[in-house]
Amino acid sequence: MVSCSQRYNSTLAQTLTKLSVHVVFSTKNRRNLIAPSIASELHAYIGAICRSNDCPLLAVGGTANHIHLLISLSKNIALADLLMAIKKDSSRWIKTKCEAFDDFYWQDGYGAFSVSESQVPAVLDYIARQEEKHKTQTFEEKLVGFAEKYGVEYDPRYLFTVVNETTLSGSEI
Repeated sequence: MVSCSQRYNSTLAQTLTKLSVHVVFSTKNRRNLIAPSIASELHAYIGAICRSNDCPLLAVGGTANHIHLLISLSKNIALADLLMAIKKDSSRWIKTKCEAFDDFYWQDGYGAFSVSESQVPAVLDYIARQEEKHKTQTFEEKLVGFAEKYGVEYDPRYLFTVVNETTLSGSEI
């Protein structure tokens, strides 16, 4: 018979994680730059970035000015590092597609919300129906709704900023 001290006096030999994250971010100044002709290719490219970081992309969708991702976050990368790679690499890639995308940038920030396993199907459905969802609510209204639903504190003065494009330094993502 194994005693309590013997049974619990061991170390965990491996790291076990299951972290699903719903991420949303927009184009710089929420400009309608994600053309339908490029959206599916952009989504596939972002999926490849996620795979290369051992973070399977479970769903992707959005509209002309923002994107939603459902990501299974790896234990080997911080969310901020993954999002920096996604934004930087996809922005660089989309600019190679044609001159119309030369001034494509993602916004600096993002929203990221944990998703329990029981809620994954609902988030998959939500992401799949983005065009329909945004007929009744704007990106801004939806993001504020997520922040409030998840109890994320924010200062409304700084949640959404619009930058005068003549002041851009070229260092945007």
